[in-house]
Amino acid sequence: MALLFFLVYNMVGDNMNIVDIINKKRNHQELSKEELTYAINSYMQEETKDYQISALLMAICLNGMSEDEVINLTEIMLSSGDTFDLSSVSGIKVDKHSTGGVGDKTTLVVAPLVAACGLVVSKMSGRGLGHTGGTIDKLESIENINVNLSREQFIKQLNEINVAITTSDVNMVPADKKLYALRDVTGTVSSLPLIASSIMSKKLATNADKIVLDVKVGEGALLNNKEDAIELAKIMVKIGKHFGKETIALITNMNSPLGNSVGNGLEVVEAIEALKGKGDSNFINLCIILASHMVSIGKNVDIEVAKQEVMENLNSGLAYQKFEQMVAYQQGNINNIAIASKTLSYNANREGYLNGIKPLELGNYVMKLGAGRKTKEDIIDYGVGIVLNKKIGDYVYPGDSLATIYIKNEDVDTSPLDDIFIIEEDEKEKDPLLYDIVK
Repeated sequence: MALLFFLVYNMVGDNMNIVDIINKKRNHQELSKEELTYAINSYMQEETKDYQISALLMAICLNGMSEDEVINLTEIMLSSGDTFDLSSVSGIKVDKHSTGGVGDKTTLVVAPLVAACGLVVSKMSGRGLGHTGGTIDKLESIENINVNLSREQFIKQLNEINVAITTSDVNMVPADKKLYALRDVTGTVSSLPLIASSIMSKKLATNADKIVLDVKVGEGALLNNKEDAIELAKIMVKIGKHFGKETIALITNMNSPLGNSVGNGLEVVEAIEALKGKGDSNFINLCIILASHMVSIGKNVDIEVAKQEVMENLNSGLAYQKFEQMVAYQQGNINNIAIASKTLSYNANREGYLNGIKPLELGNYVMKLGAGRKTKEDIIDYGVGIVLNKKIGDYVYPGDSLATIYIKNEDVDTSPLDDIFIIEEDEKEKDPLLYDIVK
């Protein structure tokens, strides 16, 4: 596919000029597939410069893209590298993608849960950057686990136990990697067409048969309002259908951290507890909702039938056994998860209802403890983080422990938490967990 990418570029290049393309988009005009192909391919060959593509990205960010433009851009990025051939894996392959949030460890629960229902979950995940953690970082808190499976290992594991989680293949969607690095430093990350084409080109490259998208919205998410989240979901579902992949999107709440734990090893422990039916009810319920929709589209059954099967596999312990099996196949020691040995309690300093826990600020706080990266080169501490001891809506008193902080050393400033935990006299209405479903 990468060869086709450059052949198309060579065919159209003689009649194209990047400045004309930038001006056309700046003037609210629709770019043809040939123009988009030239812009991306010439950038990949370093004929078009960073500052020129930056100008094009900003024009897209300001003026948007048509449905055809987004689909064409997705196809161009998809064609820039290899795709994963899963034809030798028997069964229906389903995939899940989350747009990211604080404490989002759903893949660790949903993947084995859906696999326990008999579907194949072929998951390629990434590492975290900024306040949201990556699934691979969380898994790497398990001693000796191999998250860099070869293609042969990945396919063998899928055929034998239905589930595998590995890092993304370096040859997949290189155009997206290069564009995303530029978007990150040019203020164009929030563009809905660019988000949609970035996510879906990567999902399509992994070649699952069916896709469930978890589109987060709220203070701790990439998108802060439901209208934008729904619009993004609609674009991505259309892209999936265009490429013959049944795709649905769930719009879910990220106005507070997901679950009780934020931090890599701590989140793995919470995921294990959830697979045993214990822990935060909101987190478990979201995992059940996502898993049920994956089973529903994967087996082409009614959502209630799918939910019943999901619940049976969760309650019977088969889902947890599948997680154990996956970790063992990937050489991990499930009995040794990185957890910092030192702890510090953060206590309430006033009385009232705990009406909020600011997710973005909490994620940044945990990142500064060492659990996240400011740059891709940063080394993270898998054992540090925070466990929340109170839920939204709880009534608290001065001295009550709101959170336990897992730390590497004693020199930790807890004063930023005073503005993160919102304690008020009157109780506020809780936000729903699931806002909408886009099909």
